[in-house]
Amino acid sequence: MNNNFDWRLVRSFLAALDQGSLLGAARVLSASQPTIGRHIAELEAQLGVLLFERTGRGLLPTPTALQLAASARAMDSAANELARNVSGLEPGISGTVRITASQPVACYVLPPILAQMRLALPDIQVELVASNAVSNLLRREADIALRMVQPDQASLVAKRIARVTLGTYAHRDYLRRRSTPKQPQDLLNHELVGSDRDEAILKGMAGFGLPVTRESFAFRCDDLIAYWEAVRAGLGIGFIADYLAATDRDVVAVLPMIKVPPIPIWLTVHREIRTSRRIRAVYDFLSQAVPKAL
Repeated sequence: MNNNFDWRLVRSFLAALDQGSLLGAARVLSASQPTIGRHIAELEAQLGVLLFERTGRGLLPTPTALQLAASARAMDSAANELARNVSGLEPGISGTVRITASQPVACYVLPPILAQMRLALPDIQVELVASNAVSNLLRREADIALRMVQPDQASLVAKRIARVTLGTYAHRDYLRRRSTPKQPQDLLNHELVGSDRDEAILKGMAGFGLPVTRESFAFRCDDLIAYWEAVRAGLGIGFIADYLAATDRDVVAVLPMIKVPPIPIWLTVHREIRTSRRIRAVYDFLSQAVPKAL
């Protein structure tokens, strides 16, 4: 036999044997009928034997063809196994992905999501940076960022994946002690939990028509986790993300008529996401899982 043996010849032979015609073999192999006929003729020439009798009903295998069939099927099985083994050698999605997110998202939203991702992407290692700084992605201190602001740098790709809704909340103990406010104006007679240097809450309350100053807040803190824990401890009424308040049944909503504008969450990466399989896999997982968690 010629050393430059063409495996396609055997595939065409087996297809013709199983289908009983050149037309049937051509359909199975997505080839043309003349090509299958040429392959069989070439195989017969290489082996020096007749494999099929051409009849009006199709192809009739000769005794030699039936004898060769077992060896041909063994070759076919070995070729398929080889293909499976080669595909198994392809590198899987593995490596480290560094994620940065705000403190509440990092502490309360991401851990259960990352536990799910561990099952889906077991060879991915995660480094989580709990930080409210928006610059660490630009400084290459992280691969993926979950942020409440949309970046405007051309080197970054951002996708808005969810919205964080907020409300006015207080602990039951505080409300038992100080009563429940019935209208926004009542807040002026309550202990309020506010920010220290961040003026977002101050400006927000001014937008509600409430003339408050920095000194109107009995407790002030810019650390979002400490802020949440202050409301949980009963220090006063604060403005909390709904997903965070849902983690403590003793923290209840008050003044539902106060509509705090929702905050978008942006999933942000460097443009290299298009060439990194591991970052792309984590990015895709988070883009699906975070909206569900919120």
